[in-house]
Amino acid sequence: MAKLSRISEIRRRELRHAAYCVLQTEGVAGTTLEKVAAYAGASKGIVLHYFRNKEELFEQAMREANGALRVAVVKRLRDARDPQQRVKAIILGNFEEEFFKPSISHAWLSLCAEVPREPRLARLQKVFHARMRSNLLSAFQQFMDRKEAEDLALGLSALIDGLWLRMGLDPDSVTRESALKQTFLYLEQNLGRHTHSH
Repeated sequence: MAKLSRISEIRRRELRHAAYCVLQTEGVAGTTLEKVAAYAGASKGIVLHYFRNKEELFEQAMREANGALRVAVVKRLRDARDPQQRVKAIILGNFEEEFFKPSISHAWLSLCAEVPREPRLARLQKVFHARMRSNLLSAFQQFMDRKEAEDLALGLSALIDGLWLRMGLDPDSVTRESALKQTFLYLEQNLGRHTHSH
């Protein structure tokens, strides 16, 4: 039985990954259970066995995307030795080369567009933002008070979101290098102002 549940878990993961890949090329409107099934080399019946409907599939695809990003951030955080390095690790992890590209930002954009109508996606998005906020806060609070740390965490995470959005809307207008440059510049200006005022 344990072996069977392990196989079913692997199958579920494969289908989740397939949904994530199809979303990158088709967007929400074009992603169907049939296309996900074809991508995974499965039948539509199998997909429906694991996911009740398209909404559940999108939720899983969003988990897949954010899980991959979380792993990238955690990997970089492991090597961070001080609060400044922690912030740098969070920023670099969020603009990891293999993720910060048009196809993935298109998928993310189309999922975000569903958030107002889909409570499950809205809840997930809240969790992701809360994770980023707590990661940034734990670093910023080492060298500023709580209120300043909260303001800076919000500004920085909004800038990261905005650059992802820009990549999805107009891929030619932003590169990983320019996104990192903008983000570190924002950080320096705010930390600089902070360190001068203390």
